[in-house]
Amino acid sequence: MTPVSGVVADSANPDVVLVGGGIMSATLASLLGIVAPDWSVTVFESGSAVAGESSDAWNNAGTGHAALCELNYTPAGPDGRVDPSKAVTINEQFQVSRQFWSHLVRSGMTGSPKDFITPVPHVSFVTGEAGRRYMKARYDALAAQPLFAGMEHTDDPSVLAQWIPLVMDGRDPEEVVAATRSVAGTDVNFGELTRLLFADSARRGVAVHTHQRVRELEREPDGRWKVTVEDTRSGEPLVVRTRFVFVGAGGGALPLLQKAAIPEIRGFGGFPVSGMFLRTSSPELVSKHQAKVYGQAAVGAPPMSVPHLDLRLIDGDHSLLFGPYAGFSPKFLKAGSMFDLPLSVKPNNLGSMLGVARTEMALTRYLIGELLQSRGARHKSLQAFVPRAEQADWDMITAGQRVQVIKRDPGSGKGVLQFGTELIVGSDGSIAGLLGASPGASTAVSAMLTLLERAFPDRTDAWRPLLQEAIPSYGRKLSEDPALLAEVRADTTQTLELNG
Repeated sequence: MTPVSGVVADSANPDVVLVGGGIMSATLASLLGIVAPDWSVTVFESGSAVAGESSDAWNNAGTGHAALCELNYTPAGPDGRVDPSKAVTINEQFQVSRQFWSHLVRSGMTGSPKDFITPVPHVSFVTGEAGRRYMKARYDALAAQPLFAGMEHTDDPSVLAQWIPLVMDGRDPEEVVAATRSVAGTDVNFGELTRLLFADSARRGVAVHTHQRVRELEREPDGRWKVTVEDTRSGEPLVVRTRFVFVGAGGGALPLLQKAAIPEIRGFGGFPVSGMFLRTSSPELVSKHQAKVYGQAAVGAPPMSVPHLDLRLIDGDHSLLFGPYAGFSPKFLKAGSMFDLPLSVKPNNLGSMLGVARTEMALTRYLIGELLQSRGARHKSLQAFVPRAEQADWDMITAGQRVQVIKRDPGSGKGVLQFGTELIVGSDGSIAGLLGASPGASTAVSAMLTLLERAFPDRTDAWRPLLQEAIPSYGRKLSEDPALLAEVRADTTQTLELNG
């Protein structure tokens, strides 16, 4: 059901309610400001400020996922050939985000682009003869793609000593190594970006409320959604009615969509995983590592376990993060409840949950191993990346809580664990929600454009010119249009001040 344009809604009856104050809701609010500026929009965030959970800078790697260095996006087949298709798709989606952010900067979004995005080379690094063969195959597959133009490859230790001196210092000179590098990589502070997007939306009239937890979503006879909200400080209830709800509450999205009782959420479950990282702000170490370096997950380990050493720029300070180290908590959010996981198990998703419990033994073993790791063992895994790392220079921090999607396989009917994102849209387009994790934030604009197309198909044609003005590649593929790609890349690089 489509919100009625041209009608000034009172505060108890906004056209749109966005649940959650993260990057997804912030992005959708900004897009609605372009295509439907006369719709009234209200945001409810349970925390004391927006961007407090997965969008917070310390709760994610801030990689600006563009598949430049993440090896799990470029799998090798039995014959050793690398399929670049997923990498191309993700890079294309990140280019869409860059275009939209550039549009907002040109339109007057306050603050400098350097407040939320800075250039940082992205490096993929492997060891061993098998790793070297894979890296060359990966480079050959990606270098042929226009989106990955400029990528470099080497298996020369002396070159790598220049690219990533901290990683190479103290390494056995006989060890086989190989890497690719893209200087087009970025570090993104999604927390700051989220705050800027909401501040920009608030100036246009979007109502952003913090300390407000959505407790219930109920469909009313007239098709509207009754949204019951509780003030987390006073306990005072509030009820609003709206024609469209987006649940962008991170790990909290699954329980709310279950309460909405839409058929589309049946069979879906969630598996929470905590992320931890070792962090250092040592000026000496930071000066030797001006890149983001991704390695390969251990054999049998899930994609979430890919080790990486990231340069971060947060609040003006440089740090290095290494991880992730997995932990387990039944909470779906860092500020969630210990009952989140058990309360999410319903008769309609019990089969999916049990199916995953039976089939994902590798994940179970991985998590148990991570939980039992001593501080010394964690430091040893760091030294595999940074041979001369000293334990005293690094401290452990807890990052964001991720809820991996469990869904029912339509073919077999069994539950499968999905390491990605899943957009859920009600059949009548009156409600939508996003489940899952990586590459999430980096592809938020593409995800929310897909939401608009699926929830408001009758308006897509009218909105297309407005969206193409903000995102020149909207409806087209940069990977198939070199001229447009060159134009977009030059514009976003200049506007976002990514010239180094």
